[in-house]
Amino acid sequence: MKPINLNQARKARARTQAKAKADENVIRFGRSKAERELDAAQEELARKRHSELKREDE
Repeated sequence: MKPINLNQARKARARTQAKAKADENVIRFGRSKAERELDAAQEELARKRHSELKREDE
């Protein structure tokens, strides 16, 4: 039987758990690149429309 380094084993287990948590969060909260780009384009369009409606005091 080969001795194991308990510190390395603990860190490996923590990395595995963190990876699983990250994968779960991607599913729960993540958005695709297309969704983010669509939202950005819609926001930019709304910003342009808003600025066009502003009155300029001269």
